[in-house]
This record gives sequence, C-alpha cells and structure tokens, in this order.
Amino acid sequence: MVISAFVTVLVDLTPVIDGIGSARLIDMVAGRSKAALADWLAARDQGFRARIRVVTMVSRTREVHLGFAGYRTASAESLGQARAVMDPFHVVHLAAEKLTACRQRIHQDTCWHQGRAGNPLYRSPRTLLTRTGLPIEIQAARLRAGLDAHDEHLAVEVTHAVYQQLIAAYDHPNKRHGEIAMYKALKRIHTGLPELAQLGRSLWDRRAQILAYFDTAASNGPVEAINGRLEHLRSIALGFRNLNHYILRSLIHSGQLATHLHAL
Repeated sequence: MVISAFVTVLVDLTPVIDGIGSARLIDMVAGRSKAALADWLAARDQGFRARIRVVTMVSRTREVHLGFAGYRTASAESLGQARAVMDPFHVVHLAAEKLTACRQRIHQDTCWHQGRAGNPLYRSPRTLLTRTGLPIEIQAARLRAGLDAHDEHLAVEVTHAVYQQLIAAYDHPNKRHGEIAMYKALKRIHTGLPELAQLGRSLWDRRAQILAYFDTAASNGPVEAINGRLEHLRSIALGFRNLNHYILRSLIHSGQLATHLHAL
C-alpha cells in the first residue's frame, strides 16, 4: 500500500520574516483538507497557536489560485488572531490567466480561428505578459502594433493595463504606497468585460488577504522552495510506501541534514 497522494506541508516562515535564516519544515500530515490542518493545529498547545501571527497558504489544485478554502477555514477557526496572506505570485498569475483568456476570445471574435503567425495579437503573447519596461524595443513595438491593429483589441489593452497595475503595486518601493495602489486597482476592476468582471469579484472577495502582504511581507515563496526539495526527494527515492518514513526523510532532506548524517 502506497501513502496518500496528497499531504499538507507545514512550514515555519519566522526566520525569513525576521531576516535571520531560511524557512523551516515543521511537519507533514496525510491529506489535503480542512480536517488535516484543523486536526494538526488542535494537537498543538494553546501557547503554540497563540504565537502564530501570519498564515500564508496556497493550494496546488487548479480551481483556486487564491488559497484553498479548507485551509482558510481551518486557520480562521483555530488561529483567530492570525492574518491570512495571499501570495503575490498567484494573484498576478490569476490576472495573467484572465488576460490570456481575453486575448484568445478577442482573437477568435475578430479572426474566426485560432492564432496564426501572421495575426497581430498572436505574434506577442509572451510580451503581453511581460512587465512594462522589460521588453526590448522591437518587442514593445510589436505589442503596440497588435493592440492598435483592431478596435476590438481595446478590451485586451484594458485588461493588460489592469494586469500591469497589479504588478506595479506589488513592486512599489514604498509598501504603504503599494498597498494604496493595490486597493485602488482592486476597487476599480469592474467593467463589462467578462474576464475583468470575474477577476474583480475574485480579488475583491480576498482583498483583506491580498492587502495583508504589504504589512507582513510574507509570501509563499519559501514554501514553494521547500516543496521543490520534497519533489526532488520523491523523484530520487522513486516514491515512498510508509508515511512516517516519508515525513522523516523529508525533514532531513529539507533541513539539508543529509550531508551531516552521511559524514557520521
């Protein structure tokens, strides 16, 4: 019998936030659900739970880029004092998906077929998702020509502008000003375009978690780094049959203790 295909990974981000070290893998439990996280938190003492001030989370399932609802509910019920933070990467990625969907829809409406090399919007899909100022001059000119090629392309231009506003807010050197810019961007994403309407509803419902990033500077990046190590461990081990063995090996591997153990 093999172990569950899904596990809940719990990581301590305190060293990263305090600037004293790397994130630390705490534990792993079988399953990816509200109950998995709630049961783990219930097994900890009140002093441990009281020290948790910030919670970052994300699910690898495709349907929710803004955090798995089960994890959000479990943390809200067990850690009432903690602030939930939505990861900037997944917020921007959701906006990028809506921008791509808008481009594809407008292209289909204006050209009546899928993208071809000679079509103006099809020539620069990657440049469309690149932050303003980074593309080289010829790429920027090609993108501008594609947006100006047809009146209906205005929808893509509007969605592209919203996408760039979200990126600019996250990258603002002053976190307070970035937070204000993000709030204004979230508040004005209300248009007749179906992609922006969906994006606006999703982001506005999670505005508290999105804006919390600017106060805490916490993200899910360190967790993804540890997940990368765990994926590497699973690949070189060709899988695990025992959950306890998997958790033990993961703690050793993610903590980079294997070198020290082999040296003994």
